[in-house]
Amino acid sequence: MTQDELKQKVAQAALDYIKPDLRDDAIIGVGTGSTANFFIDALGKLVGQFKGAVASSDATAERLKGHGIEVFDLNDVDQLSVYVDGADEANAKLEVVKGGGAALTREKIVAAVAETFICIADASKAVETLGSFPLPVEVIPMARSYVAREIQKLGGQPVYREGVVTDNGNVILDVHGLSITDAKDLEKTLNNIVGVVTNGLFAHRPADVLMLGTEEGVKTLTVINTMSASGEFY
Repeated sequence: MTQDELKQKVAQAALDYIKPDLRDDAIIGVGTGSTANFFIDALGKLVGQFKGAVASSDATAERLKGHGIEVFDLNDVDQLSVYVDGADEANAKLEVVKGGGAALTREKIVAAVAETFICIADASKAVETLGSFPLPVEVIPMARSYVAREIQKLGGQPVYREGVVTDNGNVILDVHGLSITDAKDLEKTLNNIVGVVTNGLFAHRPADVLMLGTEEGVKTLTVINTMSASGEFY
């Protein structure tokens, strides 16, 4: 089974997971990236069974609108019962790394508002220790070099993602060389650097549910405290 097929299966599983609770006044938070796109395509088949969506990026908003789904500004929404998004990495605490699509700040805002954060990914994204995927950090442009120097002091190797400007008008530093054993502490430390908008660690607000597409089917997980001998936690 290809990676895209796994993503498509887990996206459909997420839709099946939330479908029993869908109401005609429901507004769904939707993330950004290839797995989220499969979810949007599946969600489009249910137009009329819910009110609309809040998008975590301009690209997501356009894809939602393409399916006839009304897109709401988060400022006009009182609450979101659910937010569905992908991840670049996830650990057994359901702490995740996001930002490969440069939408981490808006993703973090939508996740903060939602009652339930459902993270969907193929099984390759499940890791014992976060850090194999370079950690994205969104930075005010004038602070890029300063922030990079501060990150180096923490042992990271920041690389400027050239040619990328976020929907907020900022730039991305991808931090290599980290083995993230205390994600909450690192998330806070990075966010306290002047010039950082936010970083791609979702540890203080982790996923509530992690759905992984595997060759054996979709695994639905909540927080698990043990790892298998292979390093996989499902």
